[in-house]
Amino acid sequence: MPRLCQTEGLSEDQTEILKAVRQFVDEKIIPVATELEHKDEYPTEIVEGLKELGIFGLMIPEEYDGLGESLLTYALCVEEIARGWMSVSGVINTHFIVAYMLMHHGTDEQKQKYLPRMATGEVRGAFSMSEPGLGSDVAAISTKATREGDGYVINGQKMWLTNGGSSTLIAVLTKTDEGAETPYKNMTTFLVEKEPGFGETAPGLTIPGKIDKMGYKGVDTTEAIFENHRIGADQVLGGEPGKGFYQMMDGVEVGRVNVAARACGIANRAFELGIAYAQQRETFGKPIAEHQAVLFRLAEMATKVETAHTMMVKAARLKDSGQRMDVEAGMAKMVASEYCNEVVEASFRIHGGYGYSKEYEIERLYREAAFMLIGEGTSDIQKMIIGRSVLKDYKLR
Repeated sequence: MPRLCQTEGLSEDQTEILKAVRQFVDEKIIPVATELEHKDEYPTEIVEGLKELGIFGLMIPEEYDGLGESLLTYALCVEEIARGWMSVSGVINTHFIVAYMLMHHGTDEQKQKYLPRMATGEVRGAFSMSEPGLGSDVAAISTKATREGDGYVINGQKMWLTNGGSSTLIAVLTKTDEGAETPYKNMTTFLVEKEPGFGETAPGLTIPGKIDKMGYKGVDTTEAIFENHRIGADQVLGGEPGKGFYQMMDGVEVGRVNVAARACGIANRAFELGIAYAQQRETFGKPIAEHQAVLFRLAEMATKVETAHTMMVKAARLKDSGQRMDVEAGMAKMVASEYCNEVVEASFRIHGGYGYSKEYEIERLYREAAFMLIGEGTSDIQKMIIGRSVLKDYKLR
């Protein structure tokens, strides 16, 4: 058993779940990931296998046919899946965020309607907050839902929807006129149903096609264009407009733990590849792992992998205990993503010229790691959240 990324205090059920996921990753994901990624091919068989394992309903309560597991269990599973292929963990993540938002903010009717089918993967979720000109300024969203009769009409353009094509339910953040003085109380989240695929997937909703990306391939990342899309008031998340921003931020908070877990998984795999190659490749009559320069690099890589994993676990456990953990989630996300990039680059350097070849797995990880720096908020955004909070905690009296 490898010594890195071990988690103390897990139950027998958690241990068995992680063992099953790791075996699935080793046998079903790693052998095909690079080929599928280079083809930008959706991992249908892998996703079906994860459905059978119950991953889509991992945190959904048992009363809604899920497994009722903790955020920690979920994050550790994501770490394992990302170790195999980060794109697959992305398929799970946005689905999980939508399910999480329904669990914590949905009406009883919305929970009954969607959660049992989300647990099986029959209903697949996507999360839509960003827009083409938005960046990190969520308050500047322009997609608007206008009240008409007993429903709403949505117009606008959303961007960067993971699962945009394959999903059947999108949680969409819009502007609504609630008469509030602050823009944050004039936002509403809608649960938009659609058909899977591209083109007009619902009346007034078009998913144009996949966005071509540097990495994070296989998974479908799309835009969503709303043109007079009509939706009932019963599809407002929680049944009450004006709470969308806070619902979305709650989802993003657990999403940051997820991205931290993904970064940990990539970093762990990069370390595995680097330390294996360093023992096989010889220069000057001995394995390069015996050269001090490479040995020190491996030591730094291992320490960063372990540090990121520990911070991610702490943030997940805090959330599971019911405590607010926006700072800890931001710290975990920032450290894990930055260290992920550093570990992947170090492994890339150990591989030398072969790391630049598409035949070697590290080439894929090099491109995937870059996404961790921007997913669920850049490191600069995390620093703002962390900095403002610690200033409050350590304010001079």
